[in-house]
Amino acid sequence: MTTVLGLDIGGSKTHAARSENGVVVAEALAGSANVTSVGPAEAGRQLDIILEQLGNKDIQSVCAGAAGVDSPAGAARLRELLASRLPGARIRVVHDSELILAAAGVEDGIALIAGTGSVAWGRRAGRHARAGGWGYALGDEGSGYWVAREAVRRTLRRVDTGSQADRLGRQLVAECELRCPDELLDHFYAHPERRYWAGRARMVFELAEAGDRASSEIVEAAATALADLAVAVSEKLDLPGPTVLAGGLAVHQPLLQNAVRNHLDRRGLDDVRVLDIDPVRGAVTLARSEPNLGDLR
Repeated sequence: MTTVLGLDIGGSKTHAARSENGVVVAEALAGSANVTSVGPAEAGRQLDIILEQLGNKDIQSVCAGAAGVDSPAGAARLRELLASRLPGARIRVVHDSELILAAAGVEDGIALIAGTGSVAWGRRAGRHARAGGWGYALGDEGSGYWVAREAVRRTLRRVDTGSQADRLGRQLVAECELRCPDELLDHFYAHPERRYWAGRARMVFELAEAGDRASSEIVEAAATALADLAVAVSEKLDLPGPTVLAGGLAVHQPLLQNAVRNHLDRRGLDDVRVLDIDPVRGAVTLARSEPNLGDLR
């Protein structure tokens, strides 16, 4: 029996799948095991939660896709955590964006992710390139966190100018269970969790769909930023696509999908697809793919 483990380690959660003889037999969820974001102790604790649910016996191969493994040191830290828990398994660590193309069944193309964070990654004939993925402190434009933060920024600007709160500001205050927009600044810094703010991006899209101008401007800016990431990768690799949209925001917000499609189409990337299965299936595919096991141990 061939037993493999796939891990999709995002900024807010870890999704794992155990596959036996090509069939996923069990899945598990836990908090983020991103070593860069939460540190090795917390990442190890979340991996233990996953393995307690799925079991660690008989696993022959593991592929973990995670943000924050761009450097050899970052990848090594995660690999060591997995190797200590699965000593008999071959272990492969890749950037989480690589899981998207594998899950979509695309060999050469561009993965454009908009979830809690944002990044684009592409591959063509063995070459690969990335754009974005700098994290919330430096970038992540077009992500759920970024969308919510823009709503906060716009509301605080109105506070600074003495203007009454607009529809976006009033709804944001209500979502955060505050009394007035003046409280947003302290509230923002008192709740630094990216997942908390990314969850409030939904409200911005609902208002944009209802015709709110400020919200629509944020959505348009998000779509422009995401399209810029895909185009940057396309130009590096001279790659016309396909572009696969993934991540919670991109998959579940049709308004964003359509806006990104329009931007990409105008810039020559007209083959845009939305990932319709969980990225962890890409991790399972990579774990089972013997020709790609050169960096496993």
